Amino acid sequence: MQFGVDEAGKGPVLGSMFAAAVRADPAHLPDGIDDSKALSERRREKLAERLRDDDRIAVGVAEIPPARIDDPETDMNTLTVAAHAEALAAVVREGDCGTVDAGDTDADRFGRRITDRLDAVVDLTAEHGADATEPLVGAASIVAKVERDAHVAAIGEREGTAVGSGYPSDPTTREFLADYVDAHGRLPDCARESWATSADVLAAAAQASLDEF
Repeated sequence: MQFGVDEAGKGPVLGSMFAAAVRADPAHLPDGIDDSKALSERRREKLAERLRDDDRIAVGVAEIPPARIDDPETDMNTLTVAAHAEALAAVVREGDCGTVDAGDTDADRFGRRITDRLDAVVDLTAEHGADATEPLVGAASIVAKVERDAHVAAIGEREGTAVGSGYPSDPTTREFLADYVDAHGRLPDCARESWATSADVLAAAAQASLDEF
């Protein structure tokens, strides 16, 4: 059987990173599978639901929370490898073959590192941009993105305010962080403290406090 793996949420300052693995005969995938970035939110949600509801398709998901991302003993490349391997381990079987979307500049190295973490012996290839060229990887990208979006929506509901996409370039995300630090004197638990954006927000708050004197 074949599989595809991809992740979502590698770069945001808020929330977890998610990886998804989809194991299936590609012929059983629903029509319209593509790189998640090429699809609307509504289309992604419908496709993810169809993937999960089809008994012929196995879906595995792994979550890497902010506390794990902030661990000084690791790095994002290693965590991306771990996320792919953990998602794949939930569905893979001995002798399977498939492709993962390479999360490292060296695609072959990325693939080897994932393979080394699996108990099952598989034929695994890592390729850059595989979410746009390999249907099973595209399916995995959709599941991962939908999981990540639901996670960010849940953060907003819990905080009772808009938090944006969670990416550093999003003004709503930066405003949420600044307002939270202003109100609580610290970053929210959902923030990746090791990100430069978090450091910038804390520094700005500290400077504002000094300016008040």
